[in-house]
Amino acid sequence: MSTPDSTSDSIPVSTPVDTFVAPVCHEKIEILYQDEHILLINKPSGLLSLSGKNPLNKDSVHFRLVQDFPTATLLHRLDFGTSGIMLLALNKKVNAILTKQFQDRTVVKTYISILSGHIVDDQGTIDAPIAKDPPNFPLMKICHESGKPAVSHFEVLQRLQHSNASRVLFKPHTGRTHQLRVHSQELGHPILGCDLYGTEQTRAASGCLLLHALTLAFDHPVTGKRMVAECACPF
Repeated sequence: MSTPDSTSDSIPVSTPVDTFVAPVCHEKIEILYQDEHILLINKPSGLLSLSGKNPLNKDSVHFRLVQDFPTATLLHRLDFGTSGIMLLALNKKVNAILTKQFQDRTVVKTYISILSGHIVDDQGTIDAPIAKDPPNFPLMKICHESGKPAVSHFEVLQRLQHSNASRVLFKPHTGRTHQLRVHSQELGHPILGCDLYGTEQTRAASGCLLLHALTLAFDHPVTGKRMVAECACPF
């Protein structure tokens, strides 16, 4: 039996390199609610949640907010192209309390999206495990062997006749990377404007990813009161 460093003819495994450089985002972050413990904000599409390793990707939700709220920490992330509601903690104790809520899945999120084509079913559940797809970094894939459980419920709000698209409300029960984008593609109706999944036609159908974090429900970390925050959808 050989160990990783005991063979001279082993093939080195290369780590995928992220060469993405985010375009400048001119839109501002809107603060929806704040108290001494938490912030609820509206993230614009085209802004990173956290600054990237590439120094050209310094601008982000966290980078901007710590200028005015030095102790602010992110409790979750939204993809670069996704707009909508995000929750931040303003001290370590609050961060720990809210992090546990996310881990226990008592935080409930909904998203609005526009998907290609008319979905036949009015509602349904996509139960398809998601795994990394190293040869196609940063893409994710459905994989029943190595994927982590991923479940998304969807409800068709409107079938748009003029554009052959469906307006959908998503309620993810898990929070895997790219979950709603991968599940939409698995459904056969990729999200319009998605640069990573779908077809050339669906990617070109919108200038941005048509995915918006609409609501976020959680228990206030100090009062214990159930809060349901909503952020109006821009499309």
